[in-house]
Parts: sequence; structure tokens; C-alpha cells
Amino acid sequence: MKVGFISLGCSKNLVDTEKTIELFRKHGYNIVNNPKEAEIIVINTCGFIEAAKEEAINTILEMADYKKENCKYIIAMGCLVQRYREELEKSLPEVDLFIKYDEYNTIWSQIDNLINKDTAHEKEKDIPFNKLKDRVITTGDNYAYIKIADGCNNFCTFCAIPYIRGRFESRPMEDIIDEAKDLAKKGYKEIILIAQDTTKYGVDIYGKPKLADLLKKLCKVDGIKWIRFLYAYPETIDDKLIKVVKKNEKICKYFDIPIQHISDTVLKRMNRKSNAESIELLIKKLREKIPEVIIRTTVMVGFPGETQEDFEKLCSFVENAKFDKLGAFSYSKEEGTPAATLKEQVHPMTKKARYNKIMEIQQKVSEENLNKYIGKELEVLVEGKTKDGKYYVCRSYMDVPDIDGVIYLKTSKELQSGDFTKCVIKSSVNEYDLLAN
Repeated sequence: MKVGFISLGCSKNLVDTEKTIELFRKHGYNIVNNPKEAEIIVINTCGFIEAAKEEAINTILEMADYKKENCKYIIAMGCLVQRYREELEKSLPEVDLFIKYDEYNTIWSQIDNLINKDTAHEKEKDIPFNKLKDRVITTGDNYAYIKIADGCNNFCTFCAIPYIRGRFESRPMEDIIDEAKDLAKKGYKEIILIAQDTTKYGVDIYGKPKLADLLKKLCKVDGIKWIRFLYAYPETIDDKLIKVVKKNEKICKYFDIPIQHISDTVLKRMNRKSNAESIELLIKKLREKIPEVIIRTTVMVGFPGETQEDFEKLCSFVENAKFDKLGAFSYSKEEGTPAATLKEQVHPMTKKARYNKIMEIQQKVSEENLNKYIGKELEVLVEGKTKDGKYYVCRSYMDVPDIDGVIYLKTSKELQSGDFTKCVIKSSVNEYDLLAN
């Protein structure tokens, strides 16, 4: 049978999808990209915020249309299912099987029971999902994500992740090293370490944070050129980690630090462990210790109780901190989280206006930042070509795939996807992308 997959939400979800694709492939199913051809459609859902829930339900309904033609089974899995399976079963009868996140250890048994319920055959024993080593990488031939932990212990008052994914659980270091070696043998040049909070890696297994030690060991893996880690919480970025990033050429000088806000009042209501002073000191220290460092952050507007004064503090901070990259989102009231019960909910129109204002400030900051690179030489990874074939589409150490900008390179050299080459920045194309030759 032919199986098609749709993975929604974050890169952590994508890794789970890639493992599920491998399970189907291993059992003799054909993987297809076109849902019109698929006899089985698997949707890995996200349930993080309201917009993600809507996208998941709309995707399920869209895929359900194919049941009128070729599709025989629709399977929904992931975070939305973990939170709302009973309601989904009632409202979406088109779906043949819902698999909650905490049922992943029996994922293949459930799928097999659905598809082969009328067939007598020997059932194989399920392997715990976190022990599955093989997966089908869906991000192309140059980079792959490695999930180093799952779940979260932070319990920020706005976030449902601990209730969906459970407590923070690190993978053993040896398993991660083995996976990196396997990816290197397959030709992957870049690995991106992901977890809900990468800087807490190892605390549950080894009794203290071990991200710095893990990075040092990964630097010894032959064949890997770039190593990144995402979602580094500010309170756990210590001198040891900064030193490891600075000293090792393979580690991209890139810190993705979700600060969420700069008002101490708001941070306290969010149950964040950092404050304005510690955040400002960290940014200053990173730039002093690693002059070429790229700092990306995420901020939230419209959190319950956020006053105009709190918001103006955030605006002023974003203007002055001059983050290299910044993403913003409006607070989403998530059922079951402490923040959902707070009385001082901010009006949707106010949230929208504040979001627009922050992005407007960052747009100007981003333009200024990009202009600093004009005339500079950068090493880039070639990802492909533009549709018209005039430019190579590349990324530098400054650019996380699918999140940040790209560098359009015009050159007479014959380059292939996966090649590293040097180029000189000539101009910015827009607020996020650069042109080089």
C-alpha cells in the first residue's frame, strides 16, 4: 500500500514523523509525496497554540476528501491528539485511528491492527519509540535534526508542552553520538540539536547540564562540518557552554535564546527563571566573548496583565538590543495552563497591534544588521538554485534552515547542493536575505 505523510508543527514533531515513515518503509509500504496517490494518510498534529490546532483540524478535513477517491485510512497522531482525542473522535469520524503521544511505544501495533485486522499474521513486538534508531530524513541531503531530549520541566504558565509531552527526558549521550556518526556516514554536513530546552540536556540522567560535553564529543565526529543547538534557555547558558562554542570551529556561533519578555513583572507571571538584568548581562557577555555571535530570540506580546508600560519596555529593549534574528507571537490562551485562568486577558486587537509594532521595530533592526555584512567574506553551504537558475541558494552559519534568511549567490563556479564555498556579500535583498558573488 502507498502511504503519505504530513508533519505539522516543530522540528521535534518532524523527527517523530521521520521515525514513523521508517516504520512503514521497513514493513514494506511505499512512501509517496502526493496525497492523491496515498491509500493511507498519516498526519502528525501540533497542539501548541490555537493557530496550530486550527491548522491541524483543517489539514485532517482536507485529507478526508481523498477518502472519496483512493485513500482507505487516515491516521492522526501527535500533540493535538494527546490533548483532545475524545473530542476529536466525536467530531472527526473520517479519521480511522488516533494515536496519542504517550501511546507511541505501541504505535506499530495500533497501525497494524487497523490495516491488517482481518489478516492472520504473526504480530511483532513493539520497540519503545525513543529506542528506534532508524528514520527517513525528510530535510534533504545536507542537514538533519537530532532530538536530544523530550518533554519539559519548566512549566511556563502559558505553555502546554509539559502536559502534552511530559517531564524532561534526555537521551543517553552515546545514543546521540552514534546517531551523529550514522548521519555523517550518510553524507550529512550539518546536524541541528533540538529539545524543548537544550541547555537542560543531561540534568535528569547525569545530575547536571551536559550540553557542553555533548557538543565537544560531537565535534570529534568526522564528516560533520556544522553543529547547531536550538532553544537555549537564558538562565542555563553558562561560561562553560560559551567557551565550548567559542573554541570549536564546527559549532556555529549562533545562540537561539527564547527570552519571551523583558519586563520583570511579566516574566514573573510567566514563571520564567530569568529577569531583565540577567538577560541583558547574558547578551553583553555573549557579544564580548564571541564577537561574531548571532543571537536569535523569541518574544511574546499580549500576555495576561501586560500593561502598556511593560510593552514599551519590550519595544525599547528590542530596539536597543539589536537582535540578529527575532520572532514574535501573540499570547494564545491555552486550556489547562495557569495563564488561561488569569483575569487580565489582553484584548485581541491590542495583541495584534503590539505584534505589528514589535515586528516593525525588528524589521528596521534587521536591515541595519544585514548592512554590516556588505563587503565581508562568508563561507556558505549550497542548498540549491533559484527557479530561474540565476542564483545559488545558500546559508551561512548565521542561518537556521526554514527559520532564517538565505544568501543568493551569483557565481560562474559550478556548484552542487552540499558544497561549501566562500563568497563576498554585495547587498541585502530585503530585510532578511543577502546577495553575494
